[in-house]
Amino acid sequence: MKQNSFAKDFCQQDHDGKKRPLALVTGASGGIGSATAKALARAGCDLILHYAHHGEKARALGEELKACRLLQADFSQAQQLDAFLGQVEDIARSEGLDILVNNAGISDWGLFCDLSEARRQEIMQVNLSAAWRLCRVVMPAMLSRHHGSIVNVASIWGVHGASCEVAYSVSKAAIVGLTRSLAAECGPSGVRVNAVAPGVIETEMLRDFSPEELRDLAERTPLERLGRPEEVAAAIRFLALEEASFITGQCLTVDGGFTL
Repeated sequence: MKQNSFAKDFCQQDHDGKKRPLALVTGASGGIGSATAKALARAGCDLILHYAHHGEKARALGEELKACRLLQADFSQAQQLDAFLGQVEDIARSEGLDILVNNAGISDWGLFCDLSEARRQEIMQVNLSAAWRLCRVVMPAMLSRHHGSIVNVASIWGVHGASCEVAYSVSKAAIVGLTRSLAAECGPSGVRVNAVAPGVIETEMLRDFSPEELRDLAERTPLERLGRPEEVAAAIRFLALEEASFITGQCLTVDGGFTL
């Protein structure tokens, strides 16, 4: 794995010498991840941006945001995930990570009985195990500093379940459970843990849906449209920062009323 050249431009202090919050966003080359990175940058955060495959998009985002580092790892590959966790643990210990956004995720559309065991394990590793282990490596430093904020990206399907997306729904349900359990355990030490549950959002995860299916989803939404990545990012930004300093253990639904 390579740390990109933007590291040399990375600065953790404002002009007045005050330390800027340091945030790690996984899956930052995707729609919600990219929008979240931009929202946190506008809020004054320095960034560590993770990506798996879309290096060109990640580098373009890095050029745009300047004060960031890029780290690459395919979370479905155990060795890459282990190496990435080691890097993050070193950063958390030496620099102090203020915000973790567990956004990286994959999905699979198909019948429960047709899903291979290998694919099920891959979905669980990327969506759940990577998030669990990232929380584990950043938490000791957050607890020792009595400060930190974690936002996990779940899904409405993790709350309500979805036909033909059983593995994805189970992984996201576990993310909600992880969020609430960590919030209860770590709250007394000043660490907040929340989640967002996006609904039907205009991202690459909709690439296999036909125009007719997308129209149907929009019509089933009270606001009569699909969501935008920026709208999910706004919720993540709110929960991550001090504006939400008395909020923990919550799963904020961002779905235009789809699940009413």
